[in-house]
Amino acid sequence: MEASQEPRRARELDIVVGELPPGPLNAVTDVPGIRVGHTTLVEGADIRTGVTAIVPDQLATRSSLPAGLYVGNGYGKLVGSTQVVELGEIETPVVLTATLSVFRAADALLDHVLAQPGREMVQSLNPLVAETNDGFLSDIRARPIRAEHVLHALGSARGGLPAEGAAGAGTGTAALGFKAGIGTASRLAATRGGPVTVGVLVQANFSGVLRVLGVPVPREAVGVPTGPPLPPYVPEHPGNSCVIVVATDGRFDARQLGRVARRAVFAMGRVGSDFAGGSGDYALALSTAEVDGPAAAESELEPVFAAVQEAVEEALLNSLFMARTTVGFRGRVKFAVPHDRLLNLLGRGRGH
Repeated sequence: MEASQEPRRARELDIVVGELPPGPLNAVTDVPGIRVGHTTLVEGADIRTGVTAIVPDQLATRSSLPAGLYVGNGYGKLVGSTQVVELGEIETPVVLTATLSVFRAADALLDHVLAQPGREMVQSLNPLVAETNDGFLSDIRARPIRAEHVLHALGSARGGLPAEGAAGAGTGTAALGFKAGIGTASRLAATRGGPVTVGVLVQANFSGVLRVLGVPVPREAVGVPTGPPLPPYVPEHPGNSCVIVVATDGRFDARQLGRVARRAVFAMGRVGSDFAGGSGDYALALSTAEVDGPAAAESELEPVFAAVQEAVEEALLNSLFMARTTVGFRGRVKFAVPHDRLLNLLGRGRGH
């Protein structure tokens, strides 16, 4: 179904979220110093997984960056989360992967950072690795992610527009009944202290009914088959999770970034998340700003709150619209959102 459909971002479909302007790439990499790398692992019929690395260049010269974490629902594995909460900082790039591969990925990230110049005497380090469960489309128990896959994602991290959809840690994920994956977006917020860039990257893998600009888009409304019922011991979509990474060049402290992260999770509701109890919904917000003055005034946060919610909503839509229909583990299928049928439902199809 829709096998010939080319991935298109939301704005290429004339679906524009909110009113704030995006950055030049409409991506997390619009934030200066932020790079993204992927390893996409597709092997045989049963492996559909990968690794995504978000790398702040500022960590090459600084031991940490201020950060805040918000846990919408904690049914997940986020290695390093308690130290982020305790100290309000990150010490490493952020790596995303599949649930049962988190621990190998954390060890590889630790090796990578300890090998960097200036880290020769480090005796404590907090690797930050998050996950969602791609076990519907990938043989998650095979734990195919190895150190070289993590190191490739870190070493290949670049600026520019990151791959979206079924790429990296989004290779085997699905959301809101459709194939999803990695998505990204950005916004430019006008504050009294000057413009602030907010960039977002998501790993989308959660349940609910898709909403596009407020319009419900259940699978049957766009002709996507729901398929026969699965046995009760095979959940249709294990994990039901979402990881959101927010980067900004605004000068915010850890407490303020925690408030920003909270709004990122709130934005999942704008696309139809049901916030299921078996979900791990996490948002991490970090600042790349130089620490050469006090944190921004609290009033500076209001436009940033709006920016992060718009960017998360659009990034989640991009994760869906850029994905391709995928056949994976045991022949299971997740269909991409059919663009033409979606646009017809929204009243934007041909002839409208």
